[in-house]
Amino acid sequence: MENFKAKLITAICILLFVLPFLWVLRIKLEGEKPMLKVDLPFPAIGAAHELPISISDQKSGLRRIWITLLKNDREFVLLKEEFPKVGFLKGGEIHEKLFKLPIKPRELGIGEGNAVLRAEVRDFSWRGWWNGNKSYIEQEVIIDIKPPRVDVLSEIHNITQGGASLVIYRIFEPCPDTGVVVGKNFFPGYSAGNLIPQKSSAPKESDVIMAFIALDYRQGAETDIFIKAADRAGNMTKAGIRYYIGRRTFKKDTLNISDKFLDWKMPEFDVDVIPSGENQNEPLPYQVEKFLTINRKLREENEKQFMEIVKNSDNTLHWEGIFIGLPASARQASFADRRGYKYNNRIIDTQDHKGVDLASVSHSPVPAGNAGKVVFTGFIGIYGETVVIDHGMGLFSSYSHLTSIDVKKGQTVSKGDIIGRTGVTGLAAGDHLHFGMILHNTFVNPIEWWDARWIKNNITNKIELAKSRVK
Repeated sequence: MENFKAKLITAICILLFVLPFLWVLRIKLEGEKPMLKVDLPFPAIGAAHELPISISDQKSGLRRIWITLLKNDREFVLLKEEFPKVGFLKGGEIHEKLFKLPIKPRELGIGEGNAVLRAEVRDFSWRGWWNGNKSYIEQEVIIDIKPPRVDVLSEIHNITQGGASLVIYRIFEPCPDTGVVVGKNFFPGYSAGNLIPQKSSAPKESDVIMAFIALDYRQGAETDIFIKAADRAGNMTKAGIRYYIGRRTFKKDTLNISDKFLDWKMPEFDVDVIPSGENQNEPLPYQVEKFLTINRKLREENEKQFMEIVKNSDNTLHWEGIFIGLPASARQASFADRRGYKYNNRIIDTQDHKGVDLASVSHSPVPAGNAGKVVFTGFIGIYGETVVIDHGMGLFSSYSHLTSIDVKKGQTVSKGDIIGRTGVTGLAAGDHLHFGMILHNTFVNPIEWWDARWIKNNITNKIELAKSRVK
């Protein structure tokens, strides 16, 4: 009996001490490697590079990270960091870290050329003789600290408020991020190699770039305009261009909002009415408050929808020559008109008109302004039934208030093809076409694109000049 008790006590001791020890070993000897990710989409490091790093270890925690550059048999330490430990059994305090590692090759004494990026991260596992599990990556990179070269091919760029222009330039190495900055807006550049071919003697990897730019009708003569080009290593060049900004005076107009119009149009819109909070001593009727919600909030939402529609454009120039509007029509409203909306002899709202209104006979056939690809057909709030055509390189035309649509999304159209018929859909008081032009993310004045002389002076002549200058 005593022998049995002794064996039982021994077994209990084993359970109390050996099994917990085995459990600790099982936890601390876990073999899962930490996660290590270096985000380097192009294998190049520039003059002032920020390298996104992501590391994590959800089990035993992060122990250390080590990152170096090896060049010409010399190793440059970019980062060496030890992470804190919570306790003997608990492991590391930090389980995840995301950061950007600044790299400045000049300050480190690293010259241009080929190099090897090395990164290693370890955790607090007891594996590897208490050194932890290891993740390691090694990647060949190019150290490139020279900014890209830009050669401006187009000459003086005349642009008016609400207008457009074309900038043509050449870059001498691949630049994934290039275009023209206008104020705080960026207009991407597109390769024009097919349109302006380079001669066989042209430098290797050079490319001719075309960027159509726009000046918002509210931007003035103080607006900065320059070319930006960033290469694959992140080196950036800013190149100035010669330009002149012309001032334009926009008309003011007053539209009377009648109860008859409100009774006719307001039922078509399903919106949550937002009280304007104006003049509480004389509150506005519900129909007027609904009109204000539509004319303000819905208008803003609709313009954002347009910007989503035109977010991506073909990198090919589809159009040629002047654009056309609505044949045999009268212009009812111009681009950037400041409209005052009057109800019972009181101005209740003001908005700016982002296109040109053209009116002919009821249900007039609407032609495509120029060749392109249909990228949208459907209903857009105050604009009603709408068609949007992509003409390439960031240029779009829009046709609104249609009563019917005769094209489909994805369809290619030629200049003059009938895309629909005029109507009164949306917030239209009478049958007409609202014709709009959008350049990248900016509404521009359609009148310029209907003018053969403007097209020649601002587009065609620049392309011909660039052809003569490309060697």
